[in-house]
Amino acid sequence: MASRADNIASSLSLANFSKATELKNRIWFTIGALIVFRFLSFVPLPGINPLVLETLYSQTRGGILDLFNTFSGGSLERMSLIALGVMPYITASIVVQLAASLHPALMALKKEGEAGRKKLNQYTRYGAVLLCAIQGWFVATGLEAYAAQSGLQAVVNPGYMFRVGAVVSLVGGTMFLLWLGEQITSRGIGNGVSLIIMAGIVAQMPTFAGNLGRQYSAGDTGSLLIVALIVLVVSMILFICFMERAQRRLLIQYPKRATQRGMMQADRSHLPLKINTAGVIPPIFASSLLLLPLTITQFAGKSLSTDTAMGQFVVTLNQYLGHGKPLYMALYAAGIIFFCFFYTAVVFNPEETAENLKKNGGFIPGIRPGKNTATYLDYVLTRITVIGAAYLTIVCTVPEYFLSQTGLPLLFLGGTSLLIVVNVTVDTITQIQSHLLAHQYGDLIKKAKLKGRLR
Repeated sequence: MASRADNIASSLSLANFSKATELKNRIWFTIGALIVFRFLSFVPLPGINPLVLETLYSQTRGGILDLFNTFSGGSLERMSLIALGVMPYITASIVVQLAASLHPALMALKKEGEAGRKKLNQYTRYGAVLLCAIQGWFVATGLEAYAAQSGLQAVVNPGYMFRVGAVVSLVGGTMFLLWLGEQITSRGIGNGVSLIIMAGIVAQMPTFAGNLGRQYSAGDTGSLLIVALIVLVVSMILFICFMERAQRRLLIQYPKRATQRGMMQADRSHLPLKINTAGVIPPIFASSLLLLPLTITQFAGKSLSTDTAMGQFVVTLNQYLGHGKPLYMALYAAGIIFFCFFYTAVVFNPEETAENLKKNGGFIPGIRPGKNTATYLDYVLTRITVIGAAYLTIVCTVPEYFLSQTGLPLLFLGGTSLLIVVNVTVDTITQIQSHLLAHQYGDLIKKAKLKGRLR
């Protein structure tokens, strides 16, 4: 039988949206913050020639820069103040999470609750600043070196002053994005950092759609191919929505407790285990590791001769690790599967969960508390992770193969981009529904109080 909350949730309508003033203010604040983010992506670094930079970037397409450029909403291509985006923060947070699962001191800090979580977040910010400084220095020196090799001078006045200015600007831009994401989380709707990444991906869609339209007008792309592309995108979105909400619910039973009427009642709850516990981390890690050698060989290829052994090795590596090649697809799938199991083991600890259940008096029917419960949780988690890894592999490799065979320059249709967009959209809609549900509950409480006064 449906509960009162389920009945209210099923009756949510847009008519209640106009009455929820706080929700509207949160949505407007989120939209305004994302507009600020888009404006910043067009502010170039000091000392950069944007026209020459566009020519240089077009010569390095196909590597990891394309992936980062998509996540940053084209900021890397224009070398703006926020060219690094929030990727240094994402990398730092992953490193801190891994360290918190392996280092005893950080593990104890993680168990301290809200205070420990704030301390770990502070370490994550420090790590993001360090990564931004390192990446900013390499970006500045790389622009100078690559411009010297190609004969195109993208930097107006090369030197230490430009490098220091670029590092300070890039660190400041990323830190401002993190502050903006925290403001969205606290005063807006949804997770701020995730929304910034999604906004960057969605902002690239008009550009890619325009390129596809020009190809169709020129006769390079047929109408049947466009129909197949639309069918693939719609089916992938539906598949992602279904799998991201899929979970294995384990029944948790608590001992019988005496109620006010003297009756004994046993409480029951469920422990939800998501099919895809690792989220979008495995595709990001796998694609980054595979595209990193390709990016390095592209930068180094200008100074290498094809007559040497190293030059031949670079050419062969570029051929075998190209998009859609059998070796690339096999390594990509293997990387996704490996990181899916690895990251799931990091974020979910069966021993810790079993210990918490034992402390609270909960147990899984038919399973002894303690070590047996931890073994059973590990067994169930391993089985559902197999399904989750297969799901991520299909979602990431099928669009990659389709794009490589058709030659369409639609990087935002990759599995990683689709996963991020769909996950963030579903999470944001869920939070909007929660606000509407809370607003309806508030109205019901006010009506109940009013009836009580009239009586």
